[in-house]
Order: sequence, then C-alpha cells, then structure tokens
Amino acid sequence: NRSTSTYLVNKRLDMLPSLLTTDLCSLKGNVDRFAFSVLWEVTPEAEIVHVEFKKSIIHSIAALTYQQAQGMIDQPDDENEIQAGAVKRLASLARKFRARRISAGALTLASPEVKFVLDSESLNPTDVQAYQLFEANALVEEFMLLANVTVGKKILRHYPTLSVLRRHPAPNRGMFDSLISKAKSKGFDINIEDSKHLADSLDAAVIDDDPYFNKLLRILSTRCMSPAQYFCSGEYKPTDWHHYGLAAPVYTHFTSPIRRYADVCVHRLLAAAIGVDPLPLHLSSKSYLHDLAANMNRRHRAAQLAGRASVQLHTLIVFSEDKKEEDAYVLDVDTNESAEPSFTVIVPRYGIEGRVRLSHSTIDEKDVKRDAGKHSISYKDICISVFDRVRVRISVNVLQETQKELVLELIHEKNKTNSPKRKVIANHESVQTKNQNVKRRKEK
Repeated sequence: NRSTSTYLVNKRLDMLPSLLTTDLCSLKGNVDRFAFSVLWEVTPEAEIVHVEFKKSIIHSIAALTYQQAQGMIDQPDDENEIQAGAVKRLASLARKFRARRISAGALTLASPEVKFVLDSESLNPTDVQAYQLFEANALVEEFMLLANVTVGKKILRHYPTLSVLRRHPAPNRGMFDSLISKAKSKGFDINIEDSKHLADSLDAAVIDDDPYFNKLLRILSTRCMSPAQYFCSGEYKPTDWHHYGLAAPVYTHFTSPIRRYADVCVHRLLAAAIGVDPLPLHLSSKSYLHDLAANMNRRHRAAQLAGRASVQLHTLIVFSEDKKEEDAYVLDVDTNESAEPSFTVIVPRYGIEGRVRLSHSTIDEKDVKRDAGKHSISYKDICISVFDRVRVRISVNVLQETQKELVLELIHEKNKTNSPKRKVIANHESVQTKNQNVKRRKEK
C-alpha cells in the first residue's frame, strides 16, 4: 500500500523496515552485500559490446559522498590512486552516454530544489539553501538511467504484455503557449515539434549577462510537461510506451527497490526473465498490474505533495526568525484586465516562489497598464516584465496562532531609476503550522 518512500525535510518515511533500507539492502563501503547487477562491457567510447544480468554479491571499496566523488573527478590523474581512477573513468563514460542521450532528444530541465540547515540541538531549520548539484550527481544519474533502460528492454522481450514500465506522454501543445510567448518577448523562439527541437531551442536561449535566464526557461518548461506514469505494457500500444523527457522508447524503474515498489516488481520480472526465480502468480495478471500501477502513481503523487508541504512548513520556520533580502526573478505576470494586478517571482537563493499582489493602498487601478504581448505590468514609473530581476525582502506574517504566510516586499525594481522607493506585497501560499517534534532527516 505504501508503494514509495516519502522524503520530508526532517525525516524519511521508509517504504520498507529500516533494518532493510539502512543496513541489509543498502550498499556500504568494504561490506559484502547481495545485489542484482547489470553488467556492461563497453569500449572507451561508451559503445556497449555486451550486457549481462546477474544475481550477485558486491563488495564496494568505498562509500563516497557526492562532494568526495567530485573531488576525485577534479583532481589530476594519478595512476596510484585506484579509487580516483575508477571514478574518473566512470565520469568519462557518463559524459559520452549523456551526450548521446541529448543528441537523441533527451531534455535537460530544471526545478528549484532546496536543502535546509538544521540546528544541532533543537533540529529546527536555521537556513535554507539551493541544493548544489555536481558532475558526480550526473555520473550516478547517467548509469541509473542506462540500467533502467537496459532492464526495461530485457523484461519487455520476455514479458511483452506484463512488464511494469514508466511512460512520459508528449505534452499537450497548448500547455506551451505561455512559455513560447514569454520566450518570444525576449527575442527567442521555442520549437516544440518534438523533444529534440525543444532541447535545441532551450540550449539556444541564452542571455550572456543573465545566466539564470536559461534556467528560468527550463523551470517553466518542466511545468508544461505531463507527469510520468507507471503502467502495464499490455495496456498500451508500443508507440505510447515512449518516455518524452528521456527520449527513450522503453523505460522502467529498476535501481531503487528499497524506496520504490515498482522497482521490486521489475526485479521479480527480471529474475524470472533470466531464469533464476519463477514469476509470482500475481504479476501474471494484467488486471492486477493495472490496479498496482494506478496505486503506485497515486502514492508517488501523494509523496511529492507531502514533501513540498514539508518544505513550505520549514521555510516558514526559517523566515519567522528574521527578515532577509535577496534577488528574485519574475516568472509570470497576470495581464488579465479583470484580475487583481499581480505577478509571481522565484527567489533562486532559497528556491521559493511568491505571488506579488499590487496593493490597492499604494496604487490606483487606473494607473495600472498591462501588456499581454510583453508579459508586463506597469504603474506610474515602474514596469515589471517577465524574467526581470528584482530585489525582495522576505518575512512571515502571522494570520492566526496556527496559520502563517510568507510575505515578500519588492524593494528594488530592475527597470526603475532614481525614483522613490515603493513596496509591493507578495503573498506566498498560506501554510498551517502546528507544534511538531522535529527530527533530523537522514540523507542517503
């Protein structure tokens, strides 16, 4: 019923008992562990020569953080450094696999991810920061993607109507209308004919003196996508198995059986496919697989929502202590004449968003001018356009004892010069807060 692990800021709700997830089924340095392995024989140019699937025992020679692995990638070559040499070779292969995927049309999208700094005694959050990604993250991701694709093809050959796969439908073209219009207001054309054209047009949309502009476009592109879904291969035509974001005709989840039940099912299918275990009877029923996939999709969505709510709650706790000033970017401007004048900003430093509502106490509605083509809103000497960079003050407003809202005050406008300082209130989504025991989240 749980189907997935749920990640909150201060804790992880495991799908399986902690003895399995944190010890017996978790890889550790210099410890033997049972594993289900995909073994590739590859050339230095990342051409796959041969593939095998084996139940195995693995003995890792080290357990590395992403920062430690990145340090090995960045250090000069030294043939005496066995661990660093192995990581550097993997990084070289990962770059070539990644280049090949992108050439085939895989998308490189973005989302604002954050991490919290927790007090060592109270475990309350003291700061929130944008999550930093390293090349080492991409290295691990690349081999996980390769394993998932390879296993998906294998189980599909043996069980063409019973495979548990993951599809990502091509997005509705209408969902891109706003993104295309916003990019055009800055002089860029977004081609959505297919994932390859979209990837190329996103790569080309670069403003030299504003490196964050391209990430904003990728964040907005992510929100135009339909969600990926688990499904039984017998319920869809092969043309509908395609994963749009990865540009993969077949894809599944294999690499995380301790936190996703879909991976457990795929392990059982793969074990039956290579003849080491019989296929469980319930995985031979398409009606059962249909219900199973539907439940996994629901639970995955619920876990996402719980994680986001946890981030919102802890963001309020951080900004309840002190006001902070930071740069923000305009993501969207409401140009509907009948709507309240407003626009939405994102604060990259903290990964938070807020809807800015132009207060009627400081402006007159008749002074407000909207331009849908330029995605801008102006009043008197101030003009706010999509993708503008502005300066905001972030604080928390207490509405009731158990209800708070994040408030952003606009204290500087990009297009404004030598004019009196004015404030605009931005209200973030209200979050109900209650007394909770806070525990440190275990990161894995």
